[in-house]
Amino acid sequence: MQETQRNETFQHRLEQFNPGMVWLDSSNRVTALNDVAMQILAPAAEQSLGVRKNGLLGLDVLQLHPERSRGKLSFMLESRDPVGCPIKSPPPVAMMINIPDKVLMVKASKMVGEQGLMGTCMVFYDLTDVTTMPTPMASAQPVPPRRLYKIPVFRKNRVVLIDLADVVRFQGDGHYTTIATKDDRFLSNLSLSDLENRLDPDVYVRVHRSHIVSIQHIVELVRNKDSVSLTMVDNEQSLIPVSRSKVAQLKDLLGIV
Repeated sequence: MQETQRNETFQHRLEQFNPGMVWLDSSNRVTALNDVAMQILAPAAEQSLGVRKNGLLGLDVLQLHPERSRGKLSFMLESRDPVGCPIKSPPPVAMMINIPDKVLMVKASKMVGEQGLMGTCMVFYDLTDVTTMPTPMASAQPVPPRRLYKIPVFRKNRVVLIDLADVVRFQGDGHYTTIATKDDRFLSNLSLSDLENRLDPDVYVRVHRSHIVSIQHIVELVRNKDSVSLTMVDNEQSLIPVSRSKVAQLKDLLGIV
């Protein structure tokens, strides 16, 4: 009941957000954008491309995103129904943008006119303030990425925010990640690398190239000849492999001699 109420409250807040909107032509070049999109994309273009905001028009939208985000954004933009029906547009994706430091939920809808497919309308919501901790006070040291405390996923036509405290483990598969809680599974468009940079390293440990675990949800450390695995507290009592290079760090965090 409480989870349902939290989701309904968030959906209400989401309705109050002012969305960013970008119009793309059939080659995915920016043809128009609103003020919210300008505020977010202009600093990214200036810092990464040296392009001022009045130079955004005509740019390939992929150039405005970090290299690691381009693959899944390209996949989303290229996905289309055989007859070009905009209703068949792909579901939203969550993306992390390094410049500036943002968490965006992005939706792309194909636009059809008399001549067929005319381009794409991209709508996005800036979820940074509802999913990450505030940035520390300015100092001479480089500012680390904002820490996540909630993770946005899209399920059944709704944006759901998962509390990090409920997450048992993350399992990566390319650009995507399965998020496991004690009794549920969610598919996220955020990669393990995206997540690893935003998680508390004293709680969430990347024990394998495909796995990050919460040490608070480890049930047992299992030794089998030359290998080490972890039994987790989820419904399946998942057994997670530990890379040899991570064993010493994990033992130290768990207080095991």
